[in-house]
Amino acid sequence: MGFIANKNRLLMPALLSILLCSTYSGAEPTKFGKLPKIKVNLAKAALGKRLFFDTRLSGDAIISCATCHQPNNGFASKEALSPGYPGNKHFRNAPTLINTVFKKSWMHDGRIGTNLNDVTREMLTEDYIMNMDMRLMQERVKQDPVYIEMFKKAGYGEPSNGKVRKAIPEFLKSLTSTNTAYDKNNLTAAAKRGFTLFKGKAGCAACHNGPMFSDGQAYNTGVPENLDIFTDVERHQAFIAFNMFMGNENYMALKRDVGAHVRTHNADGSDIGKFMVPTLRELTYTAPYMHNGMFATLEEVVGFYNAGGEQDKNKDPRIKPLNLNKHQQMDLIVFLKSLSSDKPLTSAKYVWQKDDYSYQVISNWQSVKN
Repeated sequence: MGFIANKNRLLMPALLSILLCSTYSGAEPTKFGKLPKIKVNLAKAALGKRLFFDTRLSGDAIISCATCHQPNNGFASKEALSPGYPGNKHFRNAPTLINTVFKKSWMHDGRIGTNLNDVTREMLTEDYIMNMDMRLMQERVKQDPVYIEMFKKAGYGEPSNGKVRKAIPEFLKSLTSTNTAYDKNNLTAAAKRGFTLFKGKAGCAACHNGPMFSDGQAYNTGVPENLDIFTDVERHQAFIAFNMFMGNENYMALKRDVGAHVRTHNADGSDIGKFMVPTLRELTYTAPYMHNGMFATLEEVVGFYNAGGEQDKNKDPRIKPLNLNKHQQMDLIVFLKSLSSDKPLTSAKYVWQKDDYSYQVISNWQSVKN
């Protein structure tokens, strides 16, 4: 089947998925291929980039989108559980934003299946993430003369929160894989052996398929819970608030992340612990792995699935011991690394390098026409 990630063996809830690999039989032939090319409006993307790195888009003006989606970590969080809003931490690992434009549903539980505009809105407004009032954000942006000009250049006219939600996704469209050994058909002998295992004995291709190396579905693969969610008060309060809002029963007593259950709410609980199959692209740069960051390295991930995962009553029946020897596991890892670009996306094209967010307060601002 596929993969995901791990952090502390003692833990209980679950949160970021990233790999999945297990024995399967009778699988249909699987297509992979390259990602399609996508057009990016450069003026809108430049505006979106500036917004992405602007801390003023958070309630207390301390964190930005890049605080959790860090460019030097594949636009994912280097922490097992991402920082979240100050005084109120997050309870999941922030997944990579590279190639996110190609997804059809977002979040580790798959709860948003519309578009990146809606994803951006939730990330900005959720109180445990950026805690921003959209009306306040609009006024902050309108006070900055640099934004005034950038919005005009992008063809958006006057700044507004709706246009912010359009500009940031335009920047995300520029974050795509373009230079991987796999896409260049430049696999080493070890990588080729690993690809054969990936499609065959290891069974990864059952769930990790298509150009994104993800079938876009949710599965329970027996990833252990990250108990930091329950031992850290700031994380736990965010976890409780989220589950209360999502309508989960007994949310005060939960000792695991229910995952895709927030969408399906099966009465028998058979959907608890399911998480979306993550893309395997750019995974060289996005450790730690899994929805809850439980695995620090690819070696740990492959070892986890080679052993058949951990015990979970809802675990997918295809997750079984793989019986791969050490050489086969290493070949598989070599192939997985071939799905990452030669260099991380950390050039000036993707990373904001100017400190030009300061500006003078408008004189007599209370009497100036908005």
